[in-house]
Amino acid sequence: MKPRRYQLRKEAVGVALRHPWIFRDHLSSAATVFHDGEPLRLVDGSNRVIGYGFYEASGAIAIRVVRRGPAPPDAAWLRGQLTAAVGRRAELATRTDAIRLVHGESDGLPAVVVDRFAETLVVSSYAAGADAFARYAAHVLDRASPIVGPARHVVLRPAHLRQGPAEPARTLRGTPPEVVNITENGLTLAVDLAAGQKTGTYLDLRGLRREVAAAPLTGARVLNLFAYSGMLGRAAEVAGATTIVQVDASERALAFAAAHHAGDPARHTFVAADVFAWLPAFTAEPFDLVIVDPPAMTSKAPQVPSVLAAYRKLYRAAAPLVRPGGTLVAACCTSRIERAVFHQTVREALGGAFTLHHEIPPEPDHPVGFAQADYLKIAWWVRSP
Repeated sequence: MKPRRYQLRKEAVGVALRHPWIFRDHLSSAATVFHDGEPLRLVDGSNRVIGYGFYEASGAIAIRVVRRGPAPPDAAWLRGQLTAAVGRRAELATRTDAIRLVHGESDGLPAVVVDRFAETLVVSSYAAGADAFARYAAHVLDRASPIVGPARHVVLRPAHLRQGPAEPARTLRGTPPEVVNITENGLTLAVDLAAGQKTGTYLDLRGLRREVAAAPLTGARVLNLFAYSGMLGRAAEVAGATTIVQVDASERALAFAAAHHAGDPARHTFVAADVFAWLPAFTAEPFDLVIVDPPAMTSKAPQVPSVLAAYRKLYRAAAPLVRPGGTLVAACCTSRIERAVFHQTVREALGGAFTLHHEIPPEPDHPVGFAQADYLKIAWWVRSP
């Protein structure tokens, strides 16, 4: 489809030259004629082409900038973007066979995510205008990824639209397994490709799993809240923990955890419950390590105050369950909450007995290319003896 011309307002020109998103309040009324996913040629007041992007019909983001400058985003450009992104993962590929090969805007490919789980490639887009780029990425990377070799199975997941039914995933090659085993820093884990969150699991939590597996947890008691498929519980078990309580609202996720991530079932207790309701009522012996990793609670700025209130409630309830000298891991994956604001909220909720020990930086396959991409915050807080 040939891109349609769109003249940006003066303030939007500056945004487009430095940021991958143009927000809806920067658009003129002329943009209302565009369709969801429509490609655009972006020009300034002098009719100079400053870049190319595509339109989104709903949500705060109105245009995703694909390529800056007068040259359109053709196949050669896209192949170059993919090659560069994969090349930046070369060192990571020596430690794991589960890698995010492309991380959207932060790798210069808006709204496209490519995850590799062993021999299975999962390619997805999260905007209609990126579907064509995702399909091309699948074509290029299924056999041309130099750091992980050819993929036996390739799955394409088109954009999930805000309105209307989502298109089903399509198998482009092979017969993808429902569950695939991966290796991560020597740890064997299982990924639920059939019904897992995101593209199968949370690759962005790799750094936390690595630190939990290396922590001095011999004989320890561990509480894993919002446990999902139990990967962090498995990491705690490998570190020597003997009592691991895992709580999540999803019975299916906990069943997966019990089936795949409980090497010694006697060490694990699985509780299907709403963490916010369960936590204040729990009165048993405190834990050496408490992991609090709630899901994203909003992507909308007006809802941030209520989310911060929920965090305060959550961490106030979790604090008494950490023994003196023990550790609490606080995580936030809500992009609208800035890093400093999150840490201050946790500090106030935990009280003066806790000290921020260190943060876990983003994994190399989840680069932070612009401010809004700094969505994941993970920190270790230590309670005084």
